[in-house]
Amino acid sequence: MTFDDLKAHCPQWQHYIHHPFVQQLADGSLPRKAFRYYLEQDYLFLLQFTRAWALALYKSDNIDQMRQAQAGINAMLDVEIGLHIDYCASYGVGQAQLMALDEHPATVAYTRYVLDVGLQGRLSNLHCALAPCIIGYGEIGAHYHTTDDNPYASWIAMYKSDEYQAVRHAEIDTLNQLLRDVPASQHAVLQKQFNTAVNMEIAFWQMGLDNA
Repeated sequence: MTFDDLKAHCPQWQHYIHHPFVQQLADGSLPRKAFRYYLEQDYLFLLQFTRAWALALYKSDNIDQMRQAQAGINAMLDVEIGLHIDYCASYGVGQAQLMALDEHPATVAYTRYVLDVGLQGRLSNLHCALAPCIIGYGEIGAHYHTTDDNPYASWIAMYKSDEYQAVRHAEIDTLNQLLRDVPASQHAVLQKQFNTAVNMEIAFWQMGLDNA
């Protein structure tokens, strides 16, 4: 079993990558209110995602896995969360306001699902729940092209960057290594966890559109 197998057996993968929210981001037509709401909730999402990487550190079996988890924590705290704070500031939302926001049910459902999978399962289970976000955003960045006058060009550029594409491929490699040791009897469970996380990504996009 590999990441390609998970992706091939996920009926909703293409809908996730090409969701109307993403398409409107790429062509610049997404309502500003929708993007702001998404950014606010994504900030709250990333706080929980950092905890998931901390859980991956705890679940690691060797020093290489621990280092990758540490890199994930550092990327969240030192880069992505900071970028979201800056993005939100440009929309008139300060960090104190972000911390006071209520989590949308889609944010709660997705993040707590990832943590629950990680708590109950092994590192391979946790990465099957993390991978749709890490790899999917990289695939979106690699696929979509936009123009400089697009108000969301910097968002696309962040996930198109060489730095993020390296993160995407590192996660694919890690997931493939973990899946190599999983017995065939567990493949259906991992596929279900992966598919559920993809469906929750779709719900997260839809949340943004619904709050336009």
